[in-house]
Amino acid sequence: MFDVLSPALVYAGGAALTPFILNERLRQIFMLTIPVLALSLFWNLHEGTYAVFNLMNMQIGLMRVDKLSFIFGLIFSIAAFISVLYAWHVKDKLQQVATLLYAGAAIGAVFAADLVTLFVFWEATAIASVFLIWARRTPGAYYTGMRYLIIQISSGVILLGGIILQYQQTGSLAFDAMTLGSFSYENAGTWAIFIAFGIKCAFPLLHNWLQDAYPAATVTGTVTLSAFTTKLAIYALARGFPGTELLIYIGAAMTLFPIFFAAIENNLRRVLSYSINNQLGFMVVGIGIGTPLALNGTVAHAFCHILYKSLLFMSVGAVMFRTGTSKASELGGLYKSMPITMIFCIIGAMSISAFPLFSGFVSKSLILSAAADQGQFWIWLVLIIASVGVLEHSGIKIPYFTFFAHDTGKRVKEAPPHMLIAMGIAAFFCIGIGVYPQALYAMLPYDVDYVPYTTSHVVSQLQLLMFAGLAFAMLIRFGLYPPEFRSVNLDFDWLYRRLLPSIFRGLARMIERSWHAMTRLALYRLDRFLVVVYRAHGPQGPLARTWPTGSMVLWIAALLGTTLLLTYL
Repeated sequence: MFDVLSPALVYAGGAALTPFILNERLRQIFMLTIPVLALSLFWNLHEGTYAVFNLMNMQIGLMRVDKLSFIFGLIFSIAAFISVLYAWHVKDKLQQVATLLYAGAAIGAVFAADLVTLFVFWEATAIASVFLIWARRTPGAYYTGMRYLIIQISSGVILLGGIILQYQQTGSLAFDAMTLGSFSYENAGTWAIFIAFGIKCAFPLLHNWLQDAYPAATVTGTVTLSAFTTKLAIYALARGFPGTELLIYIGAAMTLFPIFFAAIENNLRRVLSYSINNQLGFMVVGIGIGTPLALNGTVAHAFCHILYKSLLFMSVGAVMFRTGTSKASELGGLYKSMPITMIFCIIGAMSISAFPLFSGFVSKSLILSAAADQGQFWIWLVLIIASVGVLEHSGIKIPYFTFFAHDTGKRVKEAPPHMLIAMGIAAFFCIGIGVYPQALYAMLPYDVDYVPYTTSHVVSQLQLLMFAGLAFAMLIRFGLYPPEFRSVNLDFDWLYRRLLPSIFRGLARMIERSWHAMTRLALYRLDRFLVVVYRAHGPQGPLARTWPTGSMVLWIAALLGTTLLLTYL
């Protein structure tokens, strides 16, 4: 039927066959081949649109291959392979099927040439990914998954509404660059699509599903979740809204607000979730600036972010797998028993902190340079401040409180070999891209004429990192750093996790009291009515007495007379 098979169909077929492979080792090997096979389908394709067909007079294209979709398809394929390898020990078929469907849906959305195809895969990512949360099979995971699903499905519903309005206004379903315009009915479709993308991208005030859901997933599920959902939104924004000025300010806010919450957070997986918001902010700023250098920076940073954030989640997940906790207050001293995991965690921390010779340095510098080139001094300054915050809460806090700090006395085994191999692959890319960035630059959407390793850039970045590290050390030394203790920290999600439930409980109590009051009043009225009826019709009532015959004749005559009078008047 199609000239080219969509990689999403390969993942879907693999997910359908996986439960029927009874041998666990064969099942895991089979799952590892799926990302490789799917990657081979588009690796050598020329730019163009494939698998095109007509659906109710709508032109549908399942495979649009260009530099933007190719590089996101590539990194999603790598992430899927690493996620499956990291979860080699998992025997739960639910998680295995959900992982393949989730990765396949994300890749299908990346190659979507039209908005209808995008919507289908957009919703598929939401439905498949929620099972990675529910797979924990705890009451808390169930309620968290429901909240996550409601928000993600809502994003899809808003996207569908935007697509319908867009089609009515333009007559086109092509997934290309759109102009946001003023907030009016004529632009309602574009704004709805923008908001739908923003929900999945965790814009400020729309972000709390991320910190709520990711730490609630299984150890391996969190790694998978961190790779696809928000980066799919980054791809969608880069494809649909490049150069939208509003994104510059949204992205700048995204880089700053997580710093405080990540600093006071005790759950290290929540710290990394806040860090995702911070890193997404850099990418959103790049999309908002919209120049070739900025868009290249966004794509490069998304590529590197998936790798080093997966590495950090994997290292914390390995610790959680061995110790049963990811709370900073319950960890420390693990460098003695998990030294290899510690090394991989430090590599991820140095990458996200943009140390020279690590991947974050060569990707983040593109966005910073683009902001400076466009005269966005204040945005550039915000990104510099945010970079310091990244070093504090992800570059230092994660490895320090996990492997060093106070020794809790925990002595556990090193992470399983398959986890170490998965972390090793991610670490290899983090270092390899940092040492030889030209390999990544060559795949970016626009030609790159940029040298990250200039003396001024390297020296200024090292100065920034050293002073930030010194500040952290001084805060720890003098006891000024926020202490790590068991707690639950809420930010904007306080509204729907505390305020709204309180309001609903108050309304429920008010309705219950009103109902009881109305019920009591109705029963009282009914009781009074029955008393009156009883008085008239009861054994002692006047209507129960024996009436004389003469009286009855008199009453009948009176009634007949009244009837005649009313009839002839």
